[in-house]
Amino acid sequence: MPVSVLRLARVLSGWRRGRPGRLLGRWPAAFSALLPVLGTALLIGPGPAEALPAEVRQALRAAGLPPEALAVEVRPLTQAEAPARLAWRETESLNPASLIKLFTTGVALEQLGPSWTWRTPVARTGRLDAEGVLHGDLVIQGRGDPSLVLERVWLLLRELRERGLREIRGDLLLDRRAFALPPHDPAAFDGEALRPYNVGPDALLLNQQVLRLRLVPEPEAGRVRISREPPDETAPGADFLPLAAPGTPCGDWRAALTPRLQPGQPLRLAGRYPAACGERIWAFADSDPARYAARLLPLLWAELGGRLHGRVREAPAPAEARWWFSFESQPLAHVVRDINKFSNNPMARQLALTLALEVGAPPRGPAEGPEPDPLALPPPATPEAARRLIEAWVRERSAGACPAEALRVDNGAGLSREGRSSMRCLAGWIAALWSGPAMPELLASLPVAGLDGTARRRDRDWGPARGRAWLKTGSLRDSLGLAGVVQGRSGQRYAFAALLNHADAGKGRPVLDALVRWTAEDAPETAARPAAPAREAAR
Repeated sequence: MPVSVLRLARVLSGWRRGRPGRLLGRWPAAFSALLPVLGTALLIGPGPAEALPAEVRQALRAAGLPPEALAVEVRPLTQAEAPARLAWRETESLNPASLIKLFTTGVALEQLGPSWTWRTPVARTGRLDAEGVLHGDLVIQGRGDPSLVLERVWLLLRELRERGLREIRGDLLLDRRAFALPPHDPAAFDGEALRPYNVGPDALLLNQQVLRLRLVPEPEAGRVRISREPPDETAPGADFLPLAAPGTPCGDWRAALTPRLQPGQPLRLAGRYPAACGERIWAFADSDPARYAARLLPLLWAELGGRLHGRVREAPAPAEARWWFSFESQPLAHVVRDINKFSNNPMARQLALTLALEVGAPPRGPAEGPEPDPLALPPPATPEAARRLIEAWVRERSAGACPAEALRVDNGAGLSREGRSSMRCLAGWIAALWSGPAMPELLASLPVAGLDGTARRRDRDWGPARGRAWLKTGSLRDSLGLAGVVQGRSGQRYAFAALLNHADAGKGRPVLDALVRWTAEDAPETAARPAAPAREAAR
């Protein structure tokens, strides 16, 4: 036992022996002995065993993770002044991975409104004759619509046919000036250039620049047929691979196949495919994104019976171009749902840049026109402008929970090593959204625990939270998190934000699941425990 503690014990023993005068006389000595003990207690604060629920501590031990790898804040949503029910390292600014999307989508819903839509202007030069022949160029001006997937690109071109266009005697011009972007290297983040999540932003992002390979087994021929969507003129037919030996289980079928890319050639697969896998689709980022639109649009236009005599090229809308119509997207609430339910990174980056382009822009007229100069663009959006706008709005709305040092949204998607947020900031932002008009749409956009989106996994133990927790997921190599709203058995709803930052964060799903279950149980035994002090972030 330390000497100071022994001295304190001896002094206090005077009181127990009925000699309070002796104790009072020696009070300076008692106080001197007490100071180091109190100082040590205040410095250490409550340890993990006191601040975290027992089931969470057990899950951390089972995963081999230290308590310092975890940060969490859980606070009631219907009691504005109530303290956090659980807080542990909640002020540490850590990499939240895709939890960043909660900031981007929340700001968009509040700043633009859930019914807001993107409008992609279409213009033409020259004369459209009675036979449907355009004697000039057709212009499509990108405004950042993230929802121009294959079906909607087809609908845009179908509208041209419905408006009488049959043949374009000039060029098809693609105007991408709405975004001012630095060069994008799809391999820069993790070396996986062919992963769809690494597709960069584009003012005219068509089909998210994705190539889908459809694998259909043909057991009677001992092969698997591989077709492309969209088709590639350099490989008009299907590819074939041999099937694996009969009886081979499906297992990790992707590991049995190797993507191969040769210069000037389309992506092809090598290997053997297990027939037990049935029909599958494997998506890749297109290997030539700069030419993706130039390949896709003529193919779809030809399928609709249209003809293009010129070429597809990138160019600003000519001064003589006349606006024809604007192709309208689905409402923002629908797009936000796709982003959050499936953690879509390219769509989130498009949305962040859209905020920089549209917030503060002059009011628009109705989609069917007329509106003042529909081809006039505001100043082009930049990633830095998008970051500043999102962070400023979050800080303003979060009542001090998100100081400047606690938040950096970077590209707005979370696919970054530079993104940062504290769990207090995330929980405070969720609480701010809860009390605002965007709450219903944001809640509906989040994956429901055990039921859909990225929270559907059947190997997760959600317990009483299944179907009663709306949670955005986030994961990187060294980061794993959940944030959203959890409903307790009592009916109380909680802002929930939990994050693991550690080299072995991927082992920590049971830790996060335990926190969600504990929150859903309204567990009272730790409700009044004090928050632990901030500690050094896990490395």
